[in-house]
Amino acid sequence: MAVFLAGCDKPLDLDLRGAFGNAPSTAEAARNATVARPEPDSRGIISYPGYQVAVAQRGDTVATLAARIGANAQEIARFNGVQTGDPLRPGEVIALPGRVAEPIGGPIQPPSGVDISTLASGAIQRADSQKVETSTLAPAARVGVEPVRHQVARGETAFTIARLYDVSIRSLADWNGLGPDFAVREGQFLLIPVALPGEDTVPFDPSDTTAVTAPGVGSPTPTPPSAAKPLPDEETVPKAAPVKTTAAPDLGKTQTAAQSGRMAFPVKGDIVREYAKGRNDGIDISATPGATVKAADDGLVAAITEDTNGIPIIVIKHAGNLLTVYSNISGLAVAKGDNVKRGQKLAEIRRDGSPALHFEVRDGFDSVDPMRYLNPV
Repeated sequence: MAVFLAGCDKPLDLDLRGAFGNAPSTAEAARNATVARPEPDSRGIISYPGYQVAVAQRGDTVATLAARIGANAQEIARFNGVQTGDPLRPGEVIALPGRVAEPIGGPIQPPSGVDISTLASGAIQRADSQKVETSTLAPAARVGVEPVRHQVARGETAFTIARLYDVSIRSLADWNGLGPDFAVREGQFLLIPVALPGEDTVPFDPSDTTAVTAPGVGSPTPTPPSAAKPLPDEETVPKAAPVKTTAAPDLGKTQTAAQSGRMAFPVKGDIVREYAKGRNDGIDISATPGATVKAADDGLVAAITEDTNGIPIIVIKHAGNLLTVYSNISGLAVAKGDNVKRGQKLAEIRRDGSPALHFEVRDGFDSVDPMRYLNPV
């Protein structure tokens, strides 16, 4: 391995995802050095002038974290796209929708906003005014750069975000408490690691044609070599004799009775409500009040019952363990135990209420889409 590395004329790809083909290399982003994430206070708060975040502790949920910092759990969960009972990883960063009590010493201030000489002279004066040898000084203001806070969009991953801001995936994971799979969720807020002095973390330049395409757009299709110059004609000789083929069988001669078109429509009209398993176990066919409802196929009247409103329901048993069901009807023309023929009158469409027939086909007791069996003509 050492000999292999010594022979390379390019720097090692620390992100282990080298530029295959025209893919952008992430080695430079992996080498960018960043500072460590600031330590939170005892509650887990990291406070900046522009926003605050909370850092989860072991065993935390959104609810326990909110209770510890004195914030509304529902608002925090909604702001971060999670549930109040969701478990959090130790070190995971949670964005706060509003400010809570500031840590002692106040938020982390940018270097240009803190007068170091004033802070130092004030501390010296307070120390000189004391007659004892030691004294407790007020905590000094913390100084640091406020990091960019990025909200994850649909299709983004930790790798694309790290490349976007030119930081290493490891730094991004350390700053935000990501898991070993670097998984992120849509709507999650991430802190972008701050570069060490002298290092750059320049955001992705959209005008760079070598950059990765946006999430969901897909990769451009490469131009085939033959597009610019046609390939020469070649005469190919088959290595083996052609395989003898046989004609496909005529399935129409072997179709079973359960194939499409076996049944006739029980009434003429438009379908006003389609089949939806679990929501509508049949179809609703509009019809004129008083129109004849006919048997969809030969069969036996297995049952005549009523719904909760006293409206009749006819169940006919057919060959192949199929049942047809007719409801929202009146004026029965058959009785239980009757043998019926396809097209025979069963009843009429109700003259009051909704003028539509509810029709079902069941394989045993399981509902199926009637359109698989009805003749569309």
